[in-house]
Amino acid sequence: MPSPPPRARHVVLPAEARVAPLYAGAFLADAFAIDLPPDAPRETLALARFALGNQAPWIDRLMGMRDATVKLFGLKTSGALRADTSPRVEFFRIYETHDDEVVLGEDDRHLDFRLSMLQRPLASGGRELVATTVVHCHNLLGRNYIRLIAPFHRMVVRSTLERAAKGGWCA
Repeated sequence: MPSPPPRARHVVLPAEARVAPLYAGAFLADAFAIDLPPDAPRETLALARFALGNQAPWIDRLMGMRDATVKLFGLKTSGALRADTSPRVEFFRIYETHDDEVVLGEDDRHLDFRLSMLQRPLASGGRELVATTVVHCHNLLGRNYIRLIAPFHRMVVRSTLERAAKGGWCA
């Protein structure tokens, strides 16, 4: 019987992540990791594209509700972000790409966020992918927004990593 796919787990914020200098003063900073199989792509951008491009249907519905709500406050919707011509993975702007890490994110009037997808070795000889989110709020709207979505954010990150693992990390 094949073993079940790995589960995403909460981990300490990685000191080696390129977003680490942003940890100080962040309103939200968290990290989740998942083990990668030996045959997973080595290119971190490919891993990020696969994970973020294969969301569960419930996440798409949640994003639709989010978009309808934030539009009332004049904030950027995922559709508006996708329409931007800057390099993107789904609606996330690509800020940096490296062999071991991709830094994605967006800036808006209520908050700035960065998502690091960091590939790093495990002591066992394998590899893991660590998704680190850092959010800096600009105002009360940003702080209240994060308070509201933080529990959903954690579910989405875990689901995204676990769904990609279940899908075999196909590039």
